Amino acid sequence: MKKFLNAIIILIAFHSNNIISQDQDVEEVVVTSSFVNATEVLNPIYVIDGDDFIDGATSSLGEAIDSYLGVSIADYGAAVGQPIIRGMSGPRVKILKNGMVNRDVSGLGVDHLNDVDLNDIEQVEIVMGPSSLLYANGTNGGIINVVDDTISAINYELPEFKVGYETQSVNDGSAESFNFRNNIGGFNVNFGYKNIDFDNYDVPHGAVLHEEEGHDDHDEEEHHDEDEHHDEDMGFINNSDYAVEATKFGISKVTDWGFIGFSMDNLESVYGIPFHGDEHEDEHGDEHGDEEEHEEERIFSTTDSESFTVKGSYNVDGNLVNKVDFTYRESDYTLTEAHEEEEGHDDHGDEEEHAPTTFANEAVEYGAIFDISNDNADQKVVINIVDEDNSIVGEEAFMNPANNEEFTIGYYISKDLDLFNVDLGMRIDQIDRSGSVTDEDHGDIDNYSIDDTTNSFAVSIGRNLSDNLDISLGYASVERLPSVIELFMNGPHMATGRFEVGDPTLQSETSNNFDITLNYEKDGFYAYASFYVTDVDNYIALIDEEEGHDDHEDEHHEDEDHEDEHHDEDEHGDDHDDHGHGNLIHANYMQEDAEFDGYEFEIGRTFDLGMGELKASFGRDVVNAEFSDGHFVPRINPARNIYSLSYKQNDVVFKLNFKDVDKQRDIGEGETVTKGYRMLDTRITKTFNLRDNNELRVSIFGNNLLDEVARNHSSWVKNEVPLPGKNIGVKFNLTF
Repeated sequence: MKKFLNAIIILIAFHSNNIISQDQDVEEVVVTSSFVNATEVLNPIYVIDGDDFIDGATSSLGEAIDSYLGVSIADYGAAVGQPIIRGMSGPRVKILKNGMVNRDVSGLGVDHLNDVDLNDIEQVEIVMGPSSLLYANGTNGGIINVVDDTISAINYELPEFKVGYETQSVNDGSAESFNFRNNIGGFNVNFGYKNIDFDNYDVPHGAVLHEEEGHDDHDEEEHHDEDEHHDEDMGFINNSDYAVEATKFGISKVTDWGFIGFSMDNLESVYGIPFHGDEHEDEHGDEHGDEEEHEEERIFSTTDSESFTVKGSYNVDGNLVNKVDFTYRESDYTLTEAHEEEEGHDDHGDEEEHAPTTFANEAVEYGAIFDISNDNADQKVVINIVDEDNSIVGEEAFMNPANNEEFTIGYYISKDLDLFNVDLGMRIDQIDRSGSVTDEDHGDIDNYSIDDTTNSFAVSIGRNLSDNLDISLGYASVERLPSVIELFMNGPHMATGRFEVGDPTLQSETSNNFDITLNYEKDGFYAYASFYVTDVDNYIALIDEEEGHDDHEDEHHEDEDHEDEHHDEDEHGDDHDDHGHGNLIHANYMQEDAEFDGYEFEIGRTFDLGMGELKASFGRDVVNAEFSDGHFVPRINPARNIYSLSYKQNDVVFKLNFKDVDKQRDIGEGETVTKGYRMLDTRITKTFNLRDNNELRVSIFGNNLLDEVARNHSSWVKNEVPLPGKNIGVKFNLTF
C-alpha cells in the first residue's frame, strides 16, 4: 500500500446510554464490532441475541432482520436478501463478520447473496446511519455485524456439544447443524458445521404475474385471467431452491497479556436464479419463445468462500498506549452463474449453449486499534489496510477486472462533561480504485485510476433530561467514493433486465446527517423515537433512460387507484428495443443531490401475567427520499406498522409479530406502484432440562400465516418473484 502519509483520523460519534432491541430489553451489551468497543450506545442500534437466529426459521440475513424498525430487504428469491437501512442500500450498507467487512460479491449483482454463516452466532449488531463510519468507510446507510466466538477471547469453562435439526413446509426443506467447543490443553477449540437443503418455495395461488407483451388493451383482461390460471396451477417459484454447506474452525490462547487466535471458515452454496432477463427477442419480436425457453432451462449460482483470520489483543499497560487489538484476514470468494437444460428439454437444435460467468473477489485486510484512554477521556486510534481484487469472467461479464486499495487512519474520543456526554470521531480514507472500460462499438479499452481521499466525521451530544428520559443529538458528515460497479460497469445485466453503464468520472458522495433520539422508561412503560434528515450531495443511482418512461408513468398514475395488479407490477415497459439492446432497458449510473428523511418510533408496555412476563408494543418506520428536482429515489420501501407480542414464563417463550406494510405510491423513474401487504409470524420455544445439565430446545414457528401475496417494492423482480407463502416449521436443538 502506498498511501501511509496521507491520512489522519477516524471515527464516529457513538452515543451513550441505552441499547434498543426490538422487545426493548435495556441492558449493558458489548458492541464487539466497534473500534471503540463501547458498552453504552445512544444512537439507534439493535443488538439481537443469537438465540433469535437459533430458534427461528433459517433464512437469508436480510429476511431474518426485516422486522426491525428502520431495516428492510431487497430480495431476489429466498436465498438472496440484501439488507436496506433507512432507505440506503448497496455499497452504503456493509455486512461485517466479527468486525471486519465480509468481502463477497454481493455488491456486484442484486441476485448475489450475502454469504455469511448464521450458525451458532453470539449476536447480530445493527447500527443505522452515518454514525456507523466507526466500522467501515462509506457506510452512510449503516452496518450489520454478525458475531460469533470462533476465536474466543475468554477460556471455555466446560465442553459443549450442540446438535440441531429443522424442517420447513414452504420449501419442503431441512437443515442440520452441530457445534463443538472445549478448552483442550489450555487452547480454546471451536468447530461448527451446518447443512441447508431447501427446494423451490411455495407462493399463494395467483401470486406470480407473467407479463404478456404485444396484446391490445381490449384483450388485456383475457390475458390476465389466463395468467392467473397458469399461476394457480404452478403454486411455486421455479429455480428458487437453496442449498448450503458451511464449516468453521477456530483456536485461541488466553494469557495474562491478552489473547491470540486464528480461524478458518468455508461456505459453499448452490441456489437457483428465479428470474433472468433476456437480451434478445426472436425474429418476430415475440418474447414468448424466450419465456418458454427459460422455463425449460435451469439458471443457478454456486459460491465458494474461504477465509483465514488472525485476531488478538495485547495489553501494553504503557504510559501512552494501554492495549492494542489487531486483526488480519485473507479471503477468497467466487460465485459462478451457469445454465443447464432441464431433463426432457435437450433438443433445441442449433441453439448456442451458455458459458458460465464467474465473479471473484480476493482480499487481504489487516488493522490495529490503539487504546490511549486516560482518566479524562476514552480515546482510540485506528489503522486499517485493505487490498481487494474484483473480476468477472465469462459470457455475461459486464465489467473488466478492478482493484481496490484502502488505507485508513482515525481517531475517537468520548468525554463526560457532567451536564452531557460528548463523542467525537474522525476518519480519513486514502482510496485507490483502478479499472478499465471497453468501448462497446470499437473494442478499445480505456484504463482509469481513481486515487482520492475521503474525509468523514461525526459528533454526538447526549444527556439525561430526567430519571426516565434521555436525549441525544447527532451530526455526521460521511464521504463515500463510488464503488467499482458504479465506476466501471458497462454491459448487459440480466438480473435487472438492463444494459447498465457506469461512469469513471463520478464524484464522491457526501452525506450530511442530523438525528435526534429520545428514550423513555417508567413503571413498565417504554417509548423510543428517532428522527433523522440526511442530505446527500452527488447521490449515485442507477437511472433508466427517460425515453418511453414518461408515458408509462403517466398511464400508471391514472390507473393506480384501480389497483390493477397485472398492469401495476409491469416493470419493464414496451420500449426496450429503442436502445439497441433487445429486451434490456438502458440505464446509467448518475449523480444528483438527494434528501432522505424519516423516523422510527416504538411504544410498549410490560405486564406481569401469571408466572411470566408479557410485552406488547407498536412501532412504525417511515423513510422518504427525493432528488433535488422533486422526483423520487427508486426502490424505497414504504412505511410499515409493526405490532409485537411476547410472553416469557420459565422455560417457555412465545413471540408474535404482525407487519402491516403500506402501498408504495412514491415511485422513481421506470417503477410502478407496489400494493401493501400484511405479514403474520409467530414462534413458540420450549426448553426441556435433561439429565446432567443437558438441554433440549424445541421451536415451532409459522411465517406468513395469512398466506398473503406479498412483494417488496425494493426488489428488482417484485413482479416475477413474490415473497414465500405460508411456512410452518419445527426446530430441535440439543445441547450437552
